[in-house]
Amino acid sequence: METQVEIICKKLRLEGMRNEGSSKKAVVVSHPHPLYGGDMDNPVVICIAEAFLKKGFTTLRFNFRGTGNSSGAFDNGTGEQEDVRAAVGYMADQGFQDITLAGYSFGARMNATLVSKGYRVKDHVMVSPPVGAMSFDDIEKMPCTGLIVTGGKDEIAPPEIIARHIKGWGISPRFEIIENGDHFYSGCLQKLETRLTDYLFSKEREG
Repeated sequence: METQVEIICKKLRLEGMRNEGSSKKAVVVSHPHPLYGGDMDNPVVICIAEAFLKKGFTTLRFNFRGTGNSSGAFDNGTGEQEDVRAAVGYMADQGFQDITLAGYSFGARMNATLVSKGYRVKDHVMVSPPVGAMSFDDIEKMPCTGLIVTGGKDEIAPPEIIARHIKGWGISPRFEIIENGDHFYSGCLQKLETRLTDYLFSKEREG
């Protein structure tokens, strides 16, 4: 069962929802663009969290500054990176050392910026990174990226553009394309959850 938590980010207070898993692993999930209605209650964000919970992870989804009941105001992606740091730091303070960073759309872009700058997490999962709507030219390397998922009909995160970026980043993540999936995974949320749980199962087998 999820419980509401408060995350301190300097002078700001961010709201989050935490769900206890059965293992010592944790995942922090970042939501899509707040100026376009994105928040931690987005169906894709919830789907990501539920997939990780099923594999034993304690999950934390949170609202960026200025979203929902989080204090502050939208900061055009700069302050939002600090929000992600604060959310991961919150879980680290709770004793979690094995922390995965997952993000959807704008959330994936914020996470990618941190990881590219050398911010270390155990694993990095991107769902529909918005390469068709936002520049990723400053992202140079993301060595801990294990999985990237997008829809075959996603115009905001087109598979072919993501594929080019993967080559440029010099990484070899699992790259999953969900046939007929659009950016919102309309009618494809179960397929998305399956891809995520399959990936996590493969990570378990690798040890």
